[in-house]
Amino acid sequence: MTELRIEDPGDAVATLLLAHGAGAGMDHEWMGAVAAELAARRLRVVRFEFPFMAARRRGTRPGPDRMPKLLESFREVAAAQPRPLVLAGKSMGGRVATMLVDELDCLGAVAFGYPFHPPGNPDRLRTAHLEEVQRPVLILQGERDAFGGRDEVAGYGLAAQVDVRWLPDGDHSLAPRKRSGKTLEQNLGQAADEAAAFCRDLVARAPRARRGC
Repeated sequence: MTELRIEDPGDAVATLLLAHGAGAGMDHEWMGAVAAELAARRLRVVRFEFPFMAARRRGTRPGPDRMPKLLESFREVAAAQPRPLVLAGKSMGGRVATMLVDELDCLGAVAFGYPFHPPGNPDRLRTAHLEEVQRPVLILQGERDAFGGRDEVAGYGLAAQVDVRWLPDGDHSLAPRKRSGKTLEQNLGQAADEAAAFCRDLVARAPRARRGC
């Protein structure tokens, strides 16, 4: 059984299923901080781990799972969550969420720091599915993210359903430099505001049957 971390404010407007990235699991400080910010904005946040990260807890050090295994793991956890449901993730987890958004019974997807390409390899784009996605996708991206900064992303042919919002001077974890005058806490709060507003709008616009009501 997949281990979960759940923040439930008790009056949630939706469940947000939050997957981790390639380098740190669901208990990482960043994941906990984002989950707390989202729960404070009336979202039931469910964190889980992909198989490779769960294996690391048992003492082995495998690399990230191949995409088919990541997708299947996400599917299994999503199937057990109450609706209305929004898929979400940090970096790699966000990529998986956006790849499943048109397949699963959900309202949309949120990606925190989308890995548009590997750092230093801007030609290796991971955007093909984002050019054709049908359901709403919100990408919360740092302006100087090495996986896809503001100037780069402006040139991508993303679908109209993809909304990219920019966090001031943020890196791949949305952290700004001290000289910017911003803090990570401010950027995470802004990202949580954007994500919560996105989720509330999805619920308001969804047919009653898809809200889980």
